Amino acid sequence: MKTPKTSKAQRRGPTHDSGYKLLYGHAAMVRDLLRGFVPGDWVQALDLETLERCSGSYVTDDLRDRADDIVWRLRWGPDWLYVYLLLEFQSTVDPWMAVRIQTYLGLLYQDLIRAGTLSAAGRLPPVLPVVLYNGVTPWRAAETLEPLIEPAPPLLECYRPRQAYLLLDEQRIANAGSLPERNLSAALFRLEASRGADEAMGIVHALLDWLKAPEQTGQRRDFAVWFGRVFLPKRLPGVQLPPLGELSEVYHMLAENLESWTDQWKREGMQQGLEKGLEQGLEQGLEQGLEQGIEQGREATRHILVRLVRRRFGLTIAEQTEPLLARIVDLRTLEDLGDQLLISPDGEDWLRAVRHMSVGEEH
Repeated sequence: MKTPKTSKAQRRGPTHDSGYKLLYGHAAMVRDLLRGFVPGDWVQALDLETLERCSGSYVTDDLRDRADDIVWRLRWGPDWLYVYLLLEFQSTVDPWMAVRIQTYLGLLYQDLIRAGTLSAAGRLPPVLPVVLYNGVTPWRAAETLEPLIEPAPPLLECYRPRQAYLLLDEQRIANAGSLPERNLSAALFRLEASRGADEAMGIVHALLDWLKAPEQTGQRRDFAVWFGRVFLPKRLPGVQLPPLGELSEVYHMLAENLESWTDQWKREGMQQGLEKGLEQGLEQGLEQGLEQGIEQGREATRHILVRLVRRRFGLTIAEQTEPLLARIVDLRTLEDLGDQLLISPDGEDWLRAVRHMSVGEEH
């Protein structure tokens, strides 16, 4: 049995998550997230000036720690409303996210009960659960718990849980356009979706204008740290970067290296685009296999691989690839070939890998 692989995006996850925790540790980021991306007029009734950070670590009854979340609270009328912010940067969408959200909110409520943090009427506060997702594939998981549960007899309908969460799919939000102006969270989404150093530099210039007050020094510093540890290394792998402690340093670095970094940035963007297309294609193929039968799933995955090979290595290599893939019946082997396609330097190397894997299956 093969050991499950860890994708590039999964290996990047902890660093990316910690970078976002740093940014969303600032009330201004959460304030702009609520203002710009939470639907409904009810948000206008929130007292955004009362935002305060809560402990994000809970201990269940069997003493298992959880500290992978950010919790804020603010006043909504005379009582508190909690904002539970879950950062999700894994490479594949978790189909059971609604179950996780229900579990985490249960832990939050247990913590509030133990602390005696209840409303004036002795009830638990309302909670807005937000999933902030930045994966390369679009989010396809159910956004409520109900569709994940089999239908039940009418007598049990009233016991059916209906947990939901607000999904903010960053890449899709940014690419759709019409983002709010002068909004820190919108600027972050734009940066994540930016396609060049010049575009990123323009967004940094805007951030410098918005965060120029002396009391915003910490936020400028944390944006600079995020750039140096997460954003730039992802777009410029292998480039040695000095420690960055001020956002103005990021701007000057981008300006000084704009010309020399442009080509590398574009190459990395093309590679990420290929990886994104391949990952989406393989995911769609696997989903089709579950919905319409395993063989159809294999065929869909083979078809996607052949298309990507044609785009990367040309028609001749694609034509030689097709009969080799027809011999492979294991979906995991086809997924391995997807990884191989990203690293093969030329068509001949790719064909050798496919022949090797197809022969391995026959034996």
